[in-house]
Amino acid sequence: MGADSSDASGAVSSSTSGPTAERLEDLAYAKSQAELGGGLKRLEAIRVSGRGTARDRIRWLLDPESFIEIDTFITHRASEHNLHMLKHLGDGVVAGHGTIDGRRVYCFAQDFSVHGGSMGEMHAKKITKVVEMAERSKVPLLCIWDGGGQRAHDGIPALGGTGELLDHMVSCSGRIPIISIVLGPVVGVSALAAGLADFTILGREHGQLFLSSPLETPEFASGELIADEIGGANMHASRSGIACLIAEDEEEAMALAAEILAHFPDHFDAMPPHMPSGDPIERANENLETFVPDNPNRPYDMTKVIEEVVDDGAFLELFEAYAENIVIGLARMDGMPVGIIANQPKVLAGCLDIDASIKASRFIRTCDAFNIPLVTFEDVPGFLPGVIQEWGGIIRHGAKLLYAYAEATVPKLTLITRKAYGGAYLAMSCKHLRSDYNIAWPTAELAVMGAEGAVNVIHRREINAVEEAERENVRQNLVSDYKKKFGDPYVAARNGWLDDVIEPAETRLRLCRALRLLRNKKEWTPSKKHGNIPL
Repeated sequence: MGADSSDASGAVSSSTSGPTAERLEDLAYAKSQAELGGGLKRLEAIRVSGRGTARDRIRWLLDPESFIEIDTFITHRASEHNLHMLKHLGDGVVAGHGTIDGRRVYCFAQDFSVHGGSMGEMHAKKITKVVEMAERSKVPLLCIWDGGGQRAHDGIPALGGTGELLDHMVSCSGRIPIISIVLGPVVGVSALAAGLADFTILGREHGQLFLSSPLETPEFASGELIADEIGGANMHASRSGIACLIAEDEEEAMALAAEILAHFPDHFDAMPPHMPSGDPIERANENLETFVPDNPNRPYDMTKVIEEVVDDGAFLELFEAYAENIVIGLARMDGMPVGIIANQPKVLAGCLDIDASIKASRFIRTCDAFNIPLVTFEDVPGFLPGVIQEWGGIIRHGAKLLYAYAEATVPKLTLITRKAYGGAYLAMSCKHLRSDYNIAWPTAELAVMGAEGAVNVIHRREINAVEEAERENVRQNLVSDYKKKFGDPYVAARNGWLDDVIEPAETRLRLCRALRLLRNKKEWTPSKKHGNIPL
């Protein structure tokens, strides 16, 4: 027995120090090669340009030592154009899962050092696997984009793989939070994929999105515009409305993504993370007593009202440079994440226009998909009049806003600070659209239109019948009567369209109490495939 045991022991020892050790060495070597991406020179060139590599970016995004990579050894299958000589492990994308502040997430980062980050068939399939795993696991997905569109060398298989990716991303929409971080030039269908996310963050210096290559744009070819003016971060933040935030550097981009994610649950069937701040709900808002000017036509900054009311004054404004006449963003009240929608009186007097309606509608639906209550700060004189707005479809786009509010089943709270006129009053989460808690300050006016305009319509003949010297006095008396009969917030309260008229100092207390009561709100909706929002 002793001899047999010794032989067996020797055999095991020999096996461990032989082929197994060689395989482990091969594995270590293969992984080290995968980490090199397109090679040391290309990785260093990326760093010299001021950008991070794919692995740098994932390291900045995730908690230390939490990243688990998948599909490390995937390579492309193309055999033409000498591409068979340029096989890189991972095929130009680093993918896997890890944690952010202890929360599980799936993520991927395109590797610009491999074929310029272009999306070939296997590259797309690798991302698709991560998207599918995130959906099955019900955890958020973070996408780091830096690639020049679909890989021409792969031909139609590259488009096929991309199509599968797009299909899975649409399937994830509204089920798990998706955040895109664009840190390099992203062109073609890849830009569409990035735009499918709930939120898109662009790096100021290098983040670019183009559906068509700038080389195909006449203004670029003629030298009239540079690439940044066509698809750069500032353009997408102020004109296209694609970028919700701009990051000054790549590490800030990761921090912004984590900050957004902190307000969202892991999936649609979970509640947002509750984080008590220590800011008491009883904190009075004395500063709000003087925020609204006595002159109804004078502007003020609604973001200051929001910051006074929310926990610790912390308000993450989104799409700040786009459709500035409406403010949207994320905050907490009583520790609970809330989505804020507010008219901005200092821009276009807070009127709703096409871009503002689109901006707010998408945000409302995003919050509703992930059980985040909506708090509306209202001061709106109406929809912006004009031929450009009418020709541009303000009716259709304004209806999106009304539709989004009416469709939302999360708790809906509305505070009217000053004006709430006409169709815009109805579109901004009014009681008639099943808003849960509607209150107003004593300065509020709820009416079909402003008193001046209403008097000019209703009493035009009466005003014109008096002597010209007396007309202004008559008009002002009629305006005063109209405000008492129709514009006073107590008139609306008597009809049940407001739940209360409150002093501004009570604003935080009243809203936080309502949120506590509505925390377990459930709303039944009739069975149907889906509604037909006027897109």
